[in-house]
Amino acid sequence: MWESFVQVWQHLPGNIDPAMIEIGSFKIRWYGFMYLVVLGLTYFLIRYRLRTERLGLSLETLERAFFWGMAGVIIGARLGYVIFYNFSYYIHHPLEVVLPFQFSPHFQFVGFAGMSYHGGLICLALAIFLVERRDHLPAFTLADLFATAFPLGYTFGRLGNFINSELYGRITKHWWGMYFPGDASGQLRHPSQLYEAFFEGIVLFIIMWSLRKHRPFPGFHTALYIMGYGIIRFFIEFVREPDTQLGIFWGILSMGQVLCMAMILSGGLLMMVQARKGLEL
Repeated sequence: MWESFVQVWQHLPGNIDPAMIEIGSFKIRWYGFMYLVVLGLTYFLIRYRLRTERLGLSLETLERAFFWGMAGVIIGARLGYVIFYNFSYYIHHPLEVVLPFQFSPHFQFVGFAGMSYHGGLICLALAIFLVERRDHLPAFTLADLFATAFPLGYTFGRLGNFINSELYGRITKHWWGMYFPGDASGQLRHPSQLYEAFFEGIVLFIIMWSLRKHRPFPGFHTALYIMGYGIIRFFIEFVREPDTQLGIFWGILSMGQVLCMAMILSGGLLMMVQARKGLEL
């Protein structure tokens, strides 16, 4: 019985149809649906806080921040991938920067050619900052609010990667490893998408949500999220397959880990600066 369970588990990615709905050549993929779940969860969690807490924010401001924030995520994620992960390619193929769509041999849309979480986070922060300035809000009012809700939605984004059999882990001999259809080597690999969904999503959300009413100074939740995500992702990267075009830096670190180190340092610096400002008030 145990052997049967392990066999089913290891071949699970190949038994999941990436298409949620398929009518002829028209497909709605689970990956795209998961993005809607991410947006919906983040929005309703923040709406819940507006209804139950005195945050001094209007629904109009929230919706404006949400619209521009999500636009920032999409644009930034694409530009981040281009700059951080494959700049040498896109400098010679600039049209593909704005046309990142991938199609199957039958000309069916299958996804985007590359997105970067770190790039999306940078442009999300910029969009939120601009909305705060426009609405004359104190710094980090919206950023702290988003930081407490976003991790749970992120869980479903990683589940979308898992169903798509992309961003899988490195080769392993552990029984919980899996075979991914997109892996040309056909070897057992870490289901790193599930690790990330659990630790970067559920665990980080529990921490952030439990501390949502504890705000000793503006920027506390923003800094905590940046550091928390950076630390968790840094360690999971040790079992995630590095990007083939980049490989490993200095024999040990992936590009994701280099970017996570920058997140940890910037989050720590933000925490110290904002805490000092809070003490001076």
